[in-house]
Amino acid sequence: MTAAPRSLAPPAPVLEPFRRRPYLPTVQDMQAFTLDRTPETRDEIWLVEHPPVFTLGHASRPGHLHAPGGIPVVRTERGGQVTYHGPGQVVAYLLIDLRRRGLSVRNFVTLIEEATIALLTACGVRATRQEGAPGVHVADSAGRAGAKIASLGIRISRGCSYHGVALNVAMDLEPFSRIDPCGYPGLAVTDLRSCVGDVDLADVAARFGRQLATSLESRQ
Repeated sequence: MTAAPRSLAPPAPVLEPFRRRPYLPTVQDMQAFTLDRTPETRDEIWLVEHPPVFTLGHASRPGHLHAPGGIPVVRTERGGQVTYHGPGQVVAYLLIDLRRRGLSVRNFVTLIEEATIALLTACGVRATRQEGAPGVHVADSAGRAGAKIASLGIRISRGCSYHGVALNVAMDLEPFSRIDPCGYPGLAVTDLRSCVGDVDLADVAARFGRQLATSLESRQ
């Protein structure tokens, strides 16, 4: 009996070059991409930096936002609570067909976290996940989670993801003091520069994109 042919693995995601983009038009572009995609549409990873903005997840409590000041506030449909995007942060938006890659939402979140930890490890930072709280934290010598360095919030539509992960690289961290980051009062937040000194934002963005793409491919 002739064996059934194995289905071809999906092609590697397209990596869009790192650039600054306003938040709302980027979200609208992701929505349109996800709505228009077909089973043959190639996955993409967008690497962006946003002007200052506070974003609220679809179930976020307004009480977690204390003093936005002049920074715009946008409610969006991603999961998670309130967070801040701004200069010096790399946001990786993952437009991925999870069904085609055989990924559950839980496995996808774990993959993103592991890819972020792998990048930080390569940069000389020990990092870890915290059970029940998506994202990545700097770890102490015992491996315990400390300050948060990357936040995660995704949306799934028809088996396809959008939104993604925000990695703090070289930021002004003051706006995080105006919120309960990710819904946790008093949660400490840090960035890569605070851990290792000066870093090149564009270089970190490119490496982050490659690490995410490699992690997706390794699951095939």
